[in-house]
Amino acid sequence: MKLTVEGIKNREAWEKAGITLPGYDVEKVSQKAKEEPGWVHFGIGNIFRIFIGGIADGLLEEGVLNRGITCVETFDYDVVDKIYDPYDNLGLSVILHGDGTREYKVLGSLAEAVKAQASDQAQWKRLKEIFTSKSLQMVSFTITEKGYALQKADGTWFPFVEADIKNGPDKAAGAMAVVVAMLYERYKAGKYPLALVSMDNCSQNGAKLRESVLTMAEEWKKARFVDEDFLTYVSDEDVVAFPWTMIDKITPRPSEQIAADLEALGVEDMQPVITGKKTYIAPFVNAEKPQYLVIEDHFPNGRPALEKGFGVYLADRDTVNMSERMKVTVCLNPVHSATGPLGVVLGYDLFAHMLNTNEDMMKMARMVAYDEGLPVVADPKILSPKAFVDELFNDRFPNEYLGDTNLRLAVDVSQMVGIRFGETIKAYVERFGDASTLTAIPLGIAGWLRYMLAVDDEGKAYELAPDPMNEEIQEQLSDIVIGKPETFKDQLKPILSNERLFFTDLYKDGVGRKIEDMFREMIAGTGAVRATIHKYVQK
Repeated sequence: MKLTVEGIKNREAWEKAGITLPGYDVEKVSQKAKEEPGWVHFGIGNIFRIFIGGIADGLLEEGVLNRGITCVETFDYDVVDKIYDPYDNLGLSVILHGDGTREYKVLGSLAEAVKAQASDQAQWKRLKEIFTSKSLQMVSFTITEKGYALQKADGTWFPFVEADIKNGPDKAAGAMAVVVAMLYERYKAGKYPLALVSMDNCSQNGAKLRESVLTMAEEWKKARFVDEDFLTYVSDEDVVAFPWTMIDKITPRPSEQIAADLEALGVEDMQPVITGKKTYIAPFVNAEKPQYLVIEDHFPNGRPALEKGFGVYLADRDTVNMSERMKVTVCLNPVHSATGPLGVVLGYDLFAHMLNTNEDMMKMARMVAYDEGLPVVADPKILSPKAFVDELFNDRFPNEYLGDTNLRLAVDVSQMVGIRFGETIKAYVERFGDASTLTAIPLGIAGWLRYMLAVDDEGKAYELAPDPMNEEIQEQLSDIVIGKPETFKDQLKPILSNERLFFTDLYKDGVGRKIEDMFREMIAGTGAVRATIHKYVQK
């Protein structure tokens, strides 16, 4: 059985293997998307394929959507060459339940895969055709928070951004430059309206996307690549809108065991690949069942019937913002960022296994959410914060079949600490004058910095997960020696007082010294991390 358009025509074999096939005409909905694109997505990795692609698949099954999604990759072109093209853009969704059962479904909603590569004339021309289509209603994004970043922590441009500003729209390379270049094509074609919808896991994601788009447009205006009217076009949110969203679905790296199980069922070529840019991806995607997508209902050129998708809520901006703050700053992501890096230091591979077997880590996780987060969370009404956290701890976090790793949870933490910890710290300062009563959140920050030393609690070295600030932070901590607490002096000050990182100065907030004390205890020697965690969570 081959995961191709021709291969799935042998329906009997797939159904015998327990794999559900699309109930719609895959070739027809793909062709419709190519002729009249309606929905484009940037960042076509795992979360997109199973979540956003899965929503579109459900809408196609219901008959309320008549075309697939146009998939655009700006970062890792191997994904197109190795995962999309060989499988005719089909995907295989594998939903993992906590009792060990699985749901298999072939997704036919991914209509076309395009590389946003200016040096490839055919692909660049195709991208322009897509963006100048009147039919285009929305462009969604899962490019991670760093995909919107234009500046380093010190406020200077990243080198690739500087090059994009200098080279202009025709040679755009970074995601934001590509988007603005395509908006310029749309503007020139007729100033057609559009919604740009960030679905990335960060607070006020629509505002972040808009700020980056406007910044790039303004820089190109200064360099005379674009005119003033273009700035007016992208600045008018009734023409080019940037709806805010909250997204939630735990999507681990593809499992080699699942690949083997699929091949045992008769599906060929299911092995995951690691691209040259270290993207872990496979023809299938494995994830949990629960999912939430709250979207601000602001689409100047119309939209698909998104509200009919599984786990999708349409709301106003305030409700989206509260839902997102509930999840990203309190209920879910702070737990991941506080305990995931520590899990690596303690030698645990799987996040769920760590919580299920280590009483102190489960206690710390619950403290982050229940004790320190929920008291300051805003209630979005459409979702109950308490019920959301209860579902996490009763059903989602304990699910070892997900195979979610602590190392995955340590990816790009430097880009997230401000959202995931800083917001709660600021809320405590606003309500109580300072945040000195917090324990688990400072412990998580200290644990992340201890993780950055790349030596586990038994003294063994490990490789850090990807993070744009790995080199910079490791350099700042390079004089610290585990087992010699006296080597720790004031190395954390530039980090903990960096308002670009935390959106606040942690010393002024009353937690900087506490984090330093916890960190000092964690570097005392072998077993010090485990002992420090126990000390603080059992108080």
